[in-house]
Amino acid sequence: MRVLAIDTCLAACSVAVLDGERTAAWASEPMERGHQERLAPLAREVMARSGLAFTDLDRIAVTLGPGSFTGLRVGLAFAKGLGLALERPVIGLGCLEVLAAPFAAAPGRTLALLPGRGEAVCSQVFEGGTALGAPVLGQVADLDALAPVARIVGTPDLAREALPG
Repeated sequence: MRVLAIDTCLAACSVAVLDGERTAAWASEPMERGHQERLAPLAREVMARSGLAFTDLDRIAVTLGPGSFTGLRVGLAFAKGLGLALERPVIGLGCLEVLAAPFAAAPGRTLALLPGRGEAVCSQVFEGGTALGAPVLGQVADLDALAPVARIVGTPDLAREALPG
């Protein structure tokens, strides 16, 4: 399966082309603003590096947040438009789900973290690849109440802050 993956929810504009289990090409540029101007050219560049044409894609994947509302809209609009033009399905994935996905087969629970506004933290607990509840917006101090976890994934500063003792 060949997938164009797009993430514009956080402080970067990221695009990757997956060809089966292999990442054929990818690029990520840090940015707080300007996703709308950079996403299409970045997708074109990554597709060219992958050696595939847009018509070779089987589907388009795009992140659904949490994250920047404007960035989220830019990514969704681009993915939906491209999917319609290519007549390919578009799938949405939560950012917390994407962070936890590599640990779906690992024993124990995974706590995925992303920064929210101000001091807030978005968190979600996963086990065996399944979310154990909806994403929660709170403070790092509140994370102890979620559940015992085997691992914490997310931005390094938040993960360090959330580690016990």
